[in-house]
Amino acid sequence: MEFGAPVIDPHIAPVRALARDERELMIAANNAHVLAFDNLSGLPGWLSDALCRLASGGSLAVRQLYTDDEEVLFQAARPILCNGIEEIIGRPDLADRAIFLTIPPIGERERRPEAMLWREFDHARPSILGALLDIAAHGLKMRPGIHGETLPRMADFALWAAACETALWPAGTVARAYACNRRAALEGVIEADPVAACVREMMAERQQWSGTASDFLHAADKVQREEVSIRRPNWPRTPRALAGRLRRAQTSLRALGIELAFHREGRAGSRIITMRAASDSAVGIVSEIRPRRSRNRISAP
Repeated sequence: MEFGAPVIDPHIAPVRALARDERELMIAANNAHVLAFDNLSGLPGWLSDALCRLASGGSLAVRQLYTDDEEVLFQAARPILCNGIEEIIGRPDLADRAIFLTIPPIGERERRPEAMLWREFDHARPSILGALLDIAAHGLKMRPGIHGETLPRMADFALWAAACETALWPAGTVARAYACNRRAALEGVIEADPVAACVREMMAERQQWSGTASDFLHAADKVQREEVSIRRPNWPRTPRALAGRLRRAQTSLRALGIELAFHREGRAGSRIITMRAASDSAVGIVSEIRPRRSRNRISAP
């Protein structure tokens, strides 16, 4: 076994810098079981979208070198680790696919040389791998009896976690933790997005709002009590840009109980935006995943 080798991935460079384009990202995904990016300050828009596709399975076709009409197809679905001091993820679609962990800083008296750290890891590696294999075997046994009436965006992950969790914890433990994590993550995304934050503030005192994107811009000025389009450089300047930002924020707002709908009205076909305060939050639906009762199979409680 190579010194410092990961648990299952034989790749010699487990932590890497961000890819410069989607082609580099897909090549890296085809050469490693897990992608790990360290010391990030943020993600550009194209990379956030690419990580979304990679998390749930995506492909990329590029022209083969030295040919005119031949393509090379890259296809992969990989778990991804991103580490940074600041809040890295700023888009709700990627936040809804992620699990956020806040790690406390290591005190000076608790720091150890890297050689000592890897030596202890190599000693514990067989036990870690054995425990993971036991959990995976338990999950394979329980998976046929797990179902969900409603599922989150990462539906297969939620079902697999529900199948594996009873090897360690009572049924529903991971589901509750996952739901709380998603809600906290989406609330953070909303706080970082002035448009989504404005919608939440507007809907705090009403059950419904309807109007055009231009109407929303005027209403936002009254809510914020300032000319937001001037004082906030990232505020959308046109109705079309605003509509795009609202569509992107739909998932995170729905998770917090605000439904957005877009439709046309009248002979002129005016684009109308309707906002409604939902009675419950979509983030909680993962808690409904549970084992299916069967007379011929023992299910988890």
